[in-house]
Formats: sequence, structure tokens, C-alpha cells
Amino acid sequence: MNAPVAPLPYSPAKSGEGPIRKVGVVGAGVMGAGIAAHVANAGVPVVLLDIVPGGAAKAVERMLRADPAPFMGKAPARLVQTGDLDGGGLQLLADCDWIVEAIIERPDAKRDLYARLEDVRKPGSIVSSNTSTIPLAALTQGLGEKFARDFLITHFFNPPRYMRLLELVRGPATRADALDAIAAFGDRRLGKTIVHCKDTPGFIANRIGGLWMQSAINHAVDLRLTVEEADAVMGKPIGVPKTGVFGLLDLVGIDLMPHVAASMKAALPATDMYVVGMREHALIARMIAEGRTGRKGGKGGFYNREKGSGGESLKRAVDLWTGDYRDSTKARLDSLEIGSKDLRKLAEHPDRGGQYARAVLLDTLGYAASLVPEIADSPADVDAAMRLGYNWRWGPFELMDRLGPGWLAGALREAGRPVPALLETAGDRPFYRVQDGRRQVLGTDGEYRDIPRPDGVLLLSDVKLRSQPLAKNGSASLWDIGDGIACLEFHSKMNALDPDILGLLGKAVAMGKKGAFRALVVHNEADNFSVGANIGLALFAANIGAWGEIEGMIEGGQKAMRTMRDAPFPVVGAPAGMALGGGCEILLHCDAVQAHAETYIGLVEVGVGLIPGWGGCAAMLQRWAEAPKAPRGPMPPVAKAFEMISTAQVAKSAAEAREMMLLRPTDGITMNRDRLLADAKAKALSMVEGHQPAEPKPLRLPGPTGMAALKMAVEQAARLGKATPHDMVVCEHLAETLCGGERADHIADTTEDQVRKLEVKSFMALLKTEGTLARVEHMLETGRPLRN
Repeated sequence: MNAPVAPLPYSPAKSGEGPIRKVGVVGAGVMGAGIAAHVANAGVPVVLLDIVPGGAAKAVERMLRADPAPFMGKAPARLVQTGDLDGGGLQLLADCDWIVEAIIERPDAKRDLYARLEDVRKPGSIVSSNTSTIPLAALTQGLGEKFARDFLITHFFNPPRYMRLLELVRGPATRADALDAIAAFGDRRLGKTIVHCKDTPGFIANRIGGLWMQSAINHAVDLRLTVEEADAVMGKPIGVPKTGVFGLLDLVGIDLMPHVAASMKAALPATDMYVVGMREHALIARMIAEGRTGRKGGKGGFYNREKGSGGESLKRAVDLWTGDYRDSTKARLDSLEIGSKDLRKLAEHPDRGGQYARAVLLDTLGYAASLVPEIADSPADVDAAMRLGYNWRWGPFELMDRLGPGWLAGALREAGRPVPALLETAGDRPFYRVQDGRRQVLGTDGEYRDIPRPDGVLLLSDVKLRSQPLAKNGSASLWDIGDGIACLEFHSKMNALDPDILGLLGKAVAMGKKGAFRALVVHNEADNFSVGANIGLALFAANIGAWGEIEGMIEGGQKAMRTMRDAPFPVVGAPAGMALGGGCEILLHCDAVQAHAETYIGLVEVGVGLIPGWGGCAAMLQRWAEAPKAPRGPMPPVAKAFEMISTAQVAKSAAEAREMMLLRPTDGITMNRDRLLADAKAKALSMVEGHQPAEPKPLRLPGPTGMAALKMAVEQAARLGKATPHDMVVCEHLAETLCGGERADHIADTTEDQVRKLEVKSFMALLKTEGTLARVEHMLETGRPLRN
């Protein structure tokens, strides 16, 4: 096995850190390999075996090239030891504390493997199956009490690195400490939200999600909707990702449908709504036979991309009646316009879109309500499973609240369907309410109960239910999160940084200086920490020639960053998702960062024809000048910063951000996003005693000689077709800024303030060019960079 190479989100597991210090995975298919990769992402050694000779090693190689990447960098891959199941590899599992089976979905094949594991696994080791449909009772049949005590189901969702749901199913004989060990490891080390399920077919998410997809296909065909219309109705209005249902099938693989249907049909009673609604669609059978199985097949699925006569990419869609591809068209339904923000209005609309929404919602929500407590004890567990396993914005019971449980019960009666007991119990009451600042859920007994949070979980959304902000404006709020720690939250559109956010940041620092709190955490629970500065404001000001206003905004941003960095109390950034441009600069000026593992950080201003203007250039020069093991001298930090900024490099994980010096080696990484705020708060508390703001050190920059070297590099890139004409303009200004300008000399100090002044100068000069204005306009219109 290759030796681990830092940095990792966590150091490799050591004796005494918990009961799970080494993991084995059997089956190197998409799921098994992905689980192994994510265990390695957590810094835990893992053995990956496959029945195909060399299959496990090839799986690791594929994952290192894959996008989206299963590994959080190259270092975790060194923690994966591969072997062949039938070539002596089984012995590699002898010292594993947890063995995950991820082979073919056949109970007999799985039981045969478990019998072989009994000959090699150590006493007390835990064995689990990643099955998605097979009940636990069928897997342990005939294997004895000893094995059953150590066995459970751990159902990950694909891709394992990114999907936050982990469904756990215990059997009647499963040891409580084995269940607790897997739950704790999955939560804290793998970053998963644990949902405990009953031992029923499909568990929670696939039971309801499978019925939803089946219903959505059937009703789309019956109502003669196009795939675009069906996906538009089943997308944003219902809180489903924009893939809708047909786009989702393309993503997961159309050929998977018959296998799931067969498994569910075999496991469920013939009277179950899932089985009753099953149909064989000739079109789907034809598409599978022709290899049109979705994105993985290369021949398209319900959607396809084809090249036009001019080489342009054309989006095509399947005609549900002929099975042939046609040009994709935008869905135009009155119901979408009227019901885009009101789910009940959508479901009551008389057009085909409204009829479709109503039919699928009645099927899906009625089914979900009928399954509690069969599949889970609480509606909250069902909602969590669907939000995290299928990326729904709202779970089924949250959707029922949006419609009104009483309305749904009435609609079911009107359609001649039975009303589930849980809906009858609810009556006109919502399934969720807030009582005394706590969110509660309605139980099957008709009583409301607090929704519990695991120890070590602190959610800003919970804080906001029981308190008022210390300060707020239209784009940001300041909250007391306890123990003398405040949290600055952004809530502008996409958390784009604007004068209101910068203003509240300055106000927060002033409040902290007066003793309002002891430390500050910068955090929010949106999908992205911040996508950068609001470039729309800059474009508007440029179009009316308000250059003084723009320069004031840039200098104001620099002042806000310095004020935060120089605060007499600790400031800890706690990002998740994208932290780009100005969002990255916020983090670069924090005293410390506690980042979610899935944080994507980068200075991307060149994409809109600009350079970092709020101290990002100066900060990256400082980082690379102080980087451990980095070459010394004036040019290496400049070259590193230039390479990263000029190519708009974005770290694809927090671990990779450490390698790029966007995070310091001392900055923390949290695997579970629900634990991020608590971890950041703990870090801030640990820094309060004796805190002193860091003093920036003078830089030694190369001046004109460095600018000349960088210019030659850019000209070479242009000759190779890797840099556009306007790239060269932007890079010239970036080179001047990073090299310290014409007056810099490698034997004399250049201050941070001098670099910041060059940032302002270059930013203003670029914003006055036609090329940059074109890039800004294109980005605002399309969301994509212009290569001019």
C-alpha cells in the first residue's frame, strides 16, 4: 500500500480515534469505488476489491480522471489499497473494522460473499451492504446469529462524495454499538446526514422517489406532454432540481429503471400503489435496446446533444410518441406562469401542466403519507431523506404544508382515493410548526414534538427562529450564536457582495470593538458562500461614467477587508459551496477559516476581464511568500499567484484549497455541513484568549524584470492558442500589480498598501476597456465567460 501524502481533510485514522480505523469495500463498480474514495477523503485507509482481475486498480485510475471527481485531490487516492477478490485479496480485509459490500443486487450473490467474509474478518468487525432495494432480512437468511449481530445496511447515494444522505437499516439482531459506530463515522468523518429507516423495500428515498418517477412518466404520457413540459412542471415549481424527471433519468441511467422495478415488484405486495402503477413503456424498452440510456451511454437519452452544420451544439429531445429526436423547445404553459410561486395554484390550474402537477402530487404525497410509520417513525425523517437523497428543496410533508394537508385530503377524496390515516390525523393542521423558537413536527399520534439535533450540530436557521438579529440590512444580518460569538450572514442574491454587506461588516467590527461580542464568524447556509462582488453595480456605474463611484467602491472594499483583518478579536470564515472573487477575498482576510469539505474557492476575476481589487493579489503574494517548502526569492510567489489568478483556478475541494494556499495549513475542514457553524464557533472561541491581529510583512517583488518575464510567458500562451487578445491585456495589468509596478526592486521592500494601490489602478484601467465591458455584459446575460 502506498504511504499517505498530506494534506488530507483529516490525518489518517490512528489507534484510539474510534472503532473504525480501516475500511474494506468489496465491489469496484461506480458505487463501491465511490464509497472507497470518500472514505479515503476522510483520511481513513481503505481496501478496495473487485471480482474482475485488476478491476479495483482500474477503478482508482478512472476516478482520478473523473469529473466530478470522487477524490478530493490526489493525496487521498494513496490511502486506497486495491486487490482482486479471487486472487488472495480477501485476506486484505482481515484487519478492517468495517467491510462494505457493494456488489450486484442479488441476495444469493451477496450471501455467498458474506459466507466467505466469515472466514477472514476479525471478531467484532462490522459488515454492511450498500443495497438500494433488498430488505435486510433477505440478506442475513441462513447466516447465523453471530453474523447478524455485526450486520446492517448502509445505503449511500450516488455520487457518494457529494450526496449527503446515508440511510441506515438495522436488523433485530444488530448490535446497538455497531449501529452507533457506523452512524458516528458516517456523520463526523464522511459528512453524511444519517436517516434511520425501517427494513422495508427501497427504504425511504427510493421507495418514494421511485414512485414519483414512475408516476411522472405515466402521467406525462397520458396527458401527452413533451419531455420539456414535464420537466418544467416537475422542476422548480415543486422544488426539484432543474433536471425534472426525464433529465434525472438521463443522469442516473434509463437502463436502471427495469431492474429497480423488478426488484420492487418482487418485494412489495401486489396491492401496493408502487406495483399497481407499474407499466412497461415500449419507448423506454426501445431506447434501452438502442443504447440510448442517458448521459453515460454516449448515445443520448431523453435529451441529446448533436452538432449542427456549423459545428454548434444543438440540444435535442425525444418525442414521446415517435421515439425520434427533435429540436428541444422551451415549455410554454400558462400554469407555469401562474403557479411558479404558488404550488396550490399550479395544482388547481386547468391546463395540461396543472393537471400533470395535480396527478403526480396526489400520487406521490398520498403515497408518502400512507407509508409513515411503515418506513420511518417521523415525517421529518422522510423529508430529510428526499431532500438529501433526491436534492428536493422540500420533502413530501413540507410540500403537503405548502398545499395544505386539508386541501390534499380533499383532493384525494375528490379523486376517489383513500385518505391516509396520517392526513386524517393532521386535519387542517400543518405537519411543521414553530413553537417557542423551536421547529416541531406532527407525529402519528397527533402530537407535535421538537425536531432533535445531534450533539455538535448548530444551525443558523435554528438560531434565527428564536432570536432577532443584532443588526441587519437588505443584504446581510448579524446574529448572536451564543458564548459571546456573533455570526455575520450574507443573504443577497447568490450572496453577491455589495455596499450593504461591506457596510454591515464594518458595523460588526465596530460593535465588536465596543464589547458586543468576543469573536466573529462569517457564515451562511445558502448553497454558496458568495459568488463574488456584484458586478452588475460596477457595469451600471461604468455605463454612466461614474468612475469616481467605482473607485470608491473598490477602495471601500479594501478598507472593509483591512478593517476585518485588523479587528482586535478573532474573525473566522466558515464557507461552503462557491467562494469566488470577492468571496475568496473575504476568506483571505479572516484570521482563520473552518471550511466545509465541499468548498470551491478561487480568484476568478479575469473571467470578467478584471483582477482582484479587494486585496486578493496582495494576500496571495503573502501566502506564497510564507508557504512551507516554497522556493525563496522574489519571483516564485509572483509566479504562483500569477498562474492561479490569470487562469482563474478554482479549488475543487477544501483540501485542494490548502494545496493552493487559498487555505492555510492550519485552517480547519469540516466534513459534515451541519457541523460547520459549531466547528467554526469552537475555533473562534479557542482564539479569543491573547488574540492579536496579524501584521502583514513587507514583500520583495521583482518589478520590471518580473513583468517582462510574465509578458513573455503570456505571449507564448497566445501563440499556442491558450490566451485570447483580451487575456493578454488583463494579464499585463495583473503582472504589473503582482510584480509591484515599475518602481519595485527585489532588494527593497514593497508594502501591502502599495500593492493594493496597484490593484485599484489596474481594476479601473481594465473597466474602461471595451473588452472588459463586453466580458461583464456577457457574464451577466449568460452566466458564462466570454473568450474575447
